[in-house]
Amino acid sequence: MSSRLTFGTLKRIVAILIAIAIVLAAGIVVGQAPAIFGVEEDLDASITFADQQGDGTAVTVREVSLSDGGYVVLTDGGDGPLAVSEHLEAGTHENVTIEREDDATHELVGELTATVHRDTGDDPFAYYETDGEEDHPYLEDGFPVSDTATVTTTEEDALSDSFVVESIDAPAAATTNETIRVNATLRNPTAFQTQQSVTVRIDGAVFEQRVLELEGGESRRVTFETDTSGAPPGNRTIGVYTDGDGAVAGIELAFHTEPSVSVADASAERVTVEAAIPERGFVALERNGTAIGTSTRLEPGDHENVTVDLPEDAAINESDELTAALYAGDPGDADSASPIEVDDRPVRTTFTIGDAADAESGDDSDGDGSGSDSAAE
Repeated sequence: MSSRLTFGTLKRIVAILIAIAIVLAAGIVVGQAPAIFGVEEDLDASITFADQQGDGTAVTVREVSLSDGGYVVLTDGGDGPLAVSEHLEAGTHENVTIEREDDATHELVGELTATVHRDTGDDPFAYYETDGEEDHPYLEDGFPVSDTATVTTTEEDALSDSFVVESIDAPAAATTNETIRVNATLRNPTAFQTQQSVTVRIDGAVFEQRVLELEGGESRRVTFETDTSGAPPGNRTIGVYTDGDGAVAGIELAFHTEPSVSVADASAERVTVEAAIPERGFVALERNGTAIGTSTRLEPGDHENVTVDLPEDAAINESDELTAALYAGDPGDADSASPIEVDDRPVRTTFTIGDAADAESGDDSDGDGSGSDSAAE
């Protein structure tokens, strides 16, 4: 009996060791994935691909940046590309038109993804022909740099039973924290009473969704009360979409307040701030011009209780001058982020742990709060 127990125990130990070996091997493979696929992660790219209307033969990418040149590739979830841009030199390109091949049978409509690829060999683009050996995609945090947009068409034959968006009327300008009226005329092209979901999107993100019911052949003007909070400022695309149709308009969104950052609480372990940030980014905590901590990623808008944890080995004294600053970009790649500025001045505030603690307790002997909080210094 004792020998059987020992043998069973031995088998379990062997099984556990094998499982550990498999996990470790998988971790090594995952950790080396970029190297395995020949992708260099220190190369940078970005892309903005907005919702739009088209005739099915071409689409426009609003902006693409490539540090080493390359291509933009359109896909729709299938096995191969729908279209590939002309070769793009290193730098930033605006309003890049991508056309389908003359003999292509597919149309460039629906939900499409635009991915930025490098040029690692000779023209033409050869990623698919070489099974991924050449012209790899640019990566960000291990994922291909891409953007997705919905391309609608005015050709009614492609709509099937979808409600038709016959017109859209939206304000030409607004701020990023107001409720605007978006009017659209919708028509049911079928002979049957139908319910369908209708959405309002700003640059592809859903800001309102409603289920509408229309009688067969009915047209109706519908008003959507749309809250723009969370939308990024700038020249954006706003659209009304049904299952298979949509209409878009341009809207200039201004950030609703002055960008700012202020310290609410601080200790040697953590700093808490309030921030009004006009684009996706983060708060960085700096000492002598060097970042010692960052917040999580923040979406555009107002944020309270944004925390930045300080490293245990930072050895910060109460009298050390620190700076909290706003950056646009990804906190996971802080070196590539850009300072957010107002009138060419970075949005930041300087303080000390001691001043912040005094202000929190109400002991403000200098009468100026916790440091030199301001929208831009």
